[in-house]
Amino acid sequence: MEGLKSSAHTDSKEGLGRTSLCPEAVPVSNFALPFRSGMNASSESLSSTGAKAKASSQEEESSEPTSHFNISLKTLNATKSPASLLQSYTPEVGRSPFLSIAVIGATGELARRKIFPALFALYYSGNLPENVAVFGYSRKTLTDEDLRSIIASTLACRIDHQQGCEDKIDAFLRRTYFVDGGYDNREGMLKLTARMEQVEGQFEANRMFYLSVPQEALLDVAFSLSEHAQTQKGWSRIIIEKPFGLDLLSSDQFTRSIHSKFEEKQLYRIDHLLGRNTIENLAVLRFSNLVFMPLWNRNYIDNIQVVWSDDLATHAPSRYLDENGIIGDVVHSHILQTIALLAMEPPITLDGEDVRNEKVKVLRSIKKLEPSDVIIGRCKSVSVGNSADSLNLAPTYFAAALYIDNARWDGVPFLIKAGRGLGKNRVEIRIHFRHVPGNLYLKNTARNNDLATNELILRDAPDEAILVRVNNKVPGLGMELDVSELNLLYKDKYNVEVPDSYEQLLHDVIDGDNHLFMRSDEVSAVWNILSPVLQEMGKKNIPLELYEMGSRGPDKTIYLWAKHRVQWADD
Repeated sequence: MEGLKSSAHTDSKEGLGRTSLCPEAVPVSNFALPFRSGMNASSESLSSTGAKAKASSQEEESSEPTSHFNISLKTLNATKSPASLLQSYTPEVGRSPFLSIAVIGATGELARRKIFPALFALYYSGNLPENVAVFGYSRKTLTDEDLRSIIASTLACRIDHQQGCEDKIDAFLRRTYFVDGGYDNREGMLKLTARMEQVEGQFEANRMFYLSVPQEALLDVAFSLSEHAQTQKGWSRIIIEKPFGLDLLSSDQFTRSIHSKFEEKQLYRIDHLLGRNTIENLAVLRFSNLVFMPLWNRNYIDNIQVVWSDDLATHAPSRYLDENGIIGDVVHSHILQTIALLAMEPPITLDGEDVRNEKVKVLRSIKKLEPSDVIIGRCKSVSVGNSADSLNLAPTYFAAALYIDNARWDGVPFLIKAGRGLGKNRVEIRIHFRHVPGNLYLKNTARNNDLATNELILRDAPDEAILVRVNNKVPGLGMELDVSELNLLYKDKYNVEVPDSYEQLLHDVIDGDNHLFMRSDEVSAVWNILSPVLQEMGKKNIPLELYEMGSRGPDKTIYLWAKHRVQWADD
């Protein structure tokens, strides 16, 4: 789920040339790891086939390298001759395979602010092998030292381990190299492969490629990578950023194209919001606590509410902006993946494929959304560029009532709300239980008629917590009931530093753990739910509701909850 801190994943105009609605809140917490299958990385090398790509790559790039940082960098004084650059790090001979990590679009904002710091955090905590090298690939003309200077100021040490920090940073930077890909990705990938082979030597080598590039360049980069940069001595894994298509048709077309070059097991469709601890903890809570397992069905649960609320509007550029707005950004992967994890049947094992099999079943069971059960809105204060027609801009608010057509959840409304520019920064899952049948204490709950119901609240922001609302007798004479919360507040319980969600997800890719990454049939199932909504939007059958900055969103949302006999948590 989305965290309290908001961070604009901004990209330069040179990289993408599009602007976003609002900054994404970047989550920073992760404790529970429910699906660690522990499986060894298997070989995933794929014989490459020829294909001609037509679009030139335009990686996300920043305008100027960062020049000021307050750490000592021994490597930046080294000579810039090609021979000496390759000698800056000598891989250790060992039994473990070499790991090469390539960041395609290395000078973009996302790479500098998120990907490289996450990789360093993994290296610092000992979660990368010693035989590792990081390659930055961009169309800019830079040297190794230039790239090291750019990313050096973004690297930070763990709060609880300050000693030896500079040595760790220097060691990581010595393992970082730059490849000028130019404007021809085929030529660029050949140069990347040559550089990788020089550093890897003759050892077994695995390769991970993070494609931090705009969507219009993605297939060209991926095809060139497939032909020229995959390893022949280990596995190759590809990380793809959102959005995963614009609708069902474009998504299926992209899937067919990417499958012509890569196997599904090589693809990792990343959504950083799914690396949050709250998401990871869903299955732990469900499947390792007997108190909840028998209650997790229509017999005991009245409704489930999922809310993603951001109090900031966006005026800064971002990686992508299309007419789908928050629907493609947050609802498509984050909200519906959360519902899939909440509602799925217990998987056979904790293996990623078994988990994804159960998620797909849930997504395919969601009933078609009726226009009357959907509200689309836009914050009045949000403007993009110089456009004067705000009604034609992408939505910043989405609310809907979903129903899952299976035996476990028949008749239970799943109410979702995702909005930017709202009055609260709040990310929660609320499981609202049914009324106690034949409740003997109803006459003692005059102050609050809702006291007869219990609630389980999984909160990610503003403070991560697990809360259980129960009815309790107020101390004193007489019999007066009040609501109490059994409160597990993470910041009080766990005195540990919380990894960033990118750190968690990159670690999963290296481990081959794919349960938090959408499989192609999951992507298709989600677009099958949302594409009819987008079509109705295009026909103006779902009007765009405007709302004020700092409000609860469109007023019509209240009537939607009332229609489904639910009092929303905000009300």
